[in-house]
Amino acid sequence: MNRMTQRTEGERVIIIDGVAMSMDNCPVRDVLDHIGGKWNSLMILALADGPMRFSQLRRFIPDISQRMLTQTLRDLQRDGYLIRTVYPTQPPSVEYALTELGQSLLVPLRTLVQWSQDNHPAIRRARSAFDGQGRD
Repeated sequence: MNRMTQRTEGERVIIIDGVAMSMDNCPVRDVLDHIGGKWNSLMILALADGPMRFSQLRRFIPDISQRMLTQTLRDLQRDGYLIRTVYPTQPPSVEYALTELGQSLLVPLRTLVQWSQDNHPAIRRARSAFDGQGRD
């Protein structure tokens, strides 16, 4: 059955890769919105080699503010990509690690990192050419 015929009257639909999805409940938009930010991706990559403490993550990504680091860690924990473990020491120590879901994200994320490295010069040239055009 054609997916387009299954939608109800008035429902807004987006077609992604040949599949019609409700714009209000689109899994592609929902997932990419949460992992697409630079901090989220960098955080996942930072934890690829194993658990890290907050201060280690802050050193790994030096241009992130403490507030943004805290929020990013919470968001990734909420979505199930990482787990926060508190150890009963004085003072308590906290460690962040990727979950199985977070580990599974590393495959496409590393592919995107490689693609970015391979294509960055071409993208910069395209930007420069675009910015140099006289547009009215």
